[in-house]
Amino acid sequence: MATDATVKRIAVFGPESTGKTRLAEKLAAHFRVPLVPEYAREFWDRHGAITLEDMLPIAREQWRREDEAALLGLGSEGQAPVKLIICDTDALTTMLWSDLLYGTCPEELRRVVEKRSKQYALYLLLDIDVPFASDPQRCFPDPADREKGMKIWRGALERRQLPFELIQGDWAEREQRAMAAIERVLAD
Repeated sequence: MATDATVKRIAVFGPESTGKTRLAEKLAAHFRVPLVPEYAREFWDRHGAITLEDMLPIAREQWRREDEAALLGLGSEGQAPVKLIICDTDALTTMLWSDLLYGTCPEELRRVVEKRSKQYALYLLLDIDVPFASDPQRCFPDPADREKGMKIWRGALERRQLPFELIQGDWAEREQRAMAAIERVLAD
């Protein structure tokens, strides 16, 4: 019997306003696989704000949804397994935002992120080379702040030696590069 470990998780990752949701939706549709939306955005829309105390519950719900999608991805009797899920963010992002906004992070979140981040077959790191799109949930439109965010997100992957592909260019180039990167992961 297959386990959810046989399902490859792809995290669409990067600082705010880099097109993560747009790309994640397109990738899930292209590969016809489950999409795990960003729970923090849903939480914000429902509650109007996120506090330090919300960070761990947000991460737990993101984990729950990812694990559920991975199990569903295995298929059931009469269904073929998909072997891939697309995650519009991950809890490493939640940890980075906690540190950035509050100067700290719940220890359980930090501990579990270190273990779970190794479950992703690939991180698609979206560059800041697209225009900033204003949104009430976004807070760093300044180019210098965006550059700082990019260094933080890239550094988080590099320090943990996590597999990632830098995704740059216009929207069509991003899609093509992301699809090609995923095809390489599926070929392994």
